[in-house]
Amino acid sequence: MAAEAQVVNNPDAGKYEVTLDGEPAGFAAYRLEDSRVVFTHTEVDSAFEGHGVGSALARHALDDVRERGLHAVPRCPFIAAYIERHPEYQDLVVS
Repeated sequence: MAAEAQVVNNPDAGKYEVTLDGEPAGFAAYRLEDSRVVFTHTEVDSAFEGHGVGSALARHALDDVRERGLHAVPRCPFIAAYIERHPEYQDLVVS
């Protein structure tokens, strides 16, 4: 990936949004339930698939959950699969 993916949390919209070169590239939708961030759906624009955008999005979102002292509930298959491939995030997971 030549450009750096930029990820921001948009709590009003309930999603982490990723851009690449200033272009919207995808999002990870969530809802906040007490101390849990329930990830419900992740999308990466097909034009950006295979460029690490989804991984950057998941990594940033999970790092943010950790920094905020929250837990993750990966209802979204993409986030669940990312956590499975990156066991360093397993300690964040609750049901």
